[in-house]
Amino acid sequence: MPERPDRTRPVTLSEASLAVHGGIHVDSTLALRTPLVMANSYQLPDDPSEISWSATAPGLYTRNTGVNQQALQEKLAALDGGEDAVALASGVAALHAVFFTHVRVGDHVVVSDITYEATWRLWSELLPQRYGIEATFVDITDHEAVRAAMRANTRLVCVEAIANPTTQVTDVAAIAAIAHEHGALLMVDSTYTPPPVYRPLRDGADLVVHSLTKYINGHGDAMGGAVIGRHELIEPIKADAMVDVGGIISPFNAWQIQRGSVTLPLRMRQHLASAQAIAEFLEADPRVAYIYYPGLPSHPQHELATRQFPHGSGGMMAFAVDGGPSVQNRFVANLRLITSGFSLGHDDSLIVHTGTEGGRVAAYPEPFRRMGHLRLSVGLEDTADLLADLQGALDETFA
Repeated sequence: MPERPDRTRPVTLSEASLAVHGGIHVDSTLALRTPLVMANSYQLPDDPSEISWSATAPGLYTRNTGVNQQALQEKLAALDGGEDAVALASGVAALHAVFFTHVRVGDHVVVSDITYEATWRLWSELLPQRYGIEATFVDITDHEAVRAAMRANTRLVCVEAIANPTTQVTDVAAIAAIAHEHGALLMVDSTYTPPPVYRPLRDGADLVVHSLTKYINGHGDAMGGAVIGRHELIEPIKADAMVDVGGIISPFNAWQIQRGSVTLPLRMRQHLASAQAIAEFLEADPRVAYIYYPGLPSHPQHELATRQFPHGSGGMMAFAVDGGPSVQNRFVANLRLITSGFSLGHDDSLIVHTGTEGGRVAAYPEPFRRMGHLRLSVGLEDTADLLADLQGALDETFA
């Protein structure tokens, strides 16, 4: 049977084509998709004396990289425009891998004061208390404050392209310039803004983190995380945080996420279109106390979002209806199509009511601190059906 051409990691194609063809490995079966390889070990050569047991390539041990992980990493690097990628067990594992690998005792980090809960806890409690690494939380939209927070021993700046949960937007190019002026790396969590919505590496980020569990998988059935960037920054993460700490992604999850990522560009079009329509609908309803969505002119960073995310401002928004916690909960209970659920970026729309407790809440905008918020992840349902569900829930709640 004739051999087929190598289809691994095409890099000159559009986003849609890369999502379909990136990372496909044609093996001896000549299957059109990289087969699921559920093995934790591989056959060694007759003389294994020259093998490095800490190698970070497939063919040795799945903790060192498996076939499906490698295929996924190649696709992720191509989609984000990076030289290399490492896939791990979860988004939090990916965040920790960056911190574990690129920060040492005695170093200092600058962190956005609005950030994901796990990032907040890692830098407000766990890493400072256990390893003596100091972190300064700063309003990332105040560039002079960011510059003032930098020190001679600052090694890393941590931001989110669109912050969870307030939807605050980071000017990545501006923060990258400040970080690099001081010899620090910039890590951008781009979970809210996967490619093709945004590619932070193009604006100067050194490392991009995704929770693959969210949009890139997109179907709510697999967990994973990834870090993408230059080879010299990714390889130490593989060697240290992956091989020796062991937060590896399973072959099955890597295979599932690889499969889910094929439709990422198509899915994002629907997420973006529906989110914009829903945000405009909610803003126009007097029963909605406030709404934060970067695609609305009322958003504090709308101009930046329009420039930085020309395809659309993501599928996430935060809002509240008039009233206290019981009214927010009643509104959620009155929804029939949108599901009360914790995650985001799935095919189904998810909403969660979050109150005013927790250390990171102090940095939230005033309405969040006063009322709490509803975090809405807009899914792939028909836009008209979602609007009708929200309308019905508002009517029932305020009847």
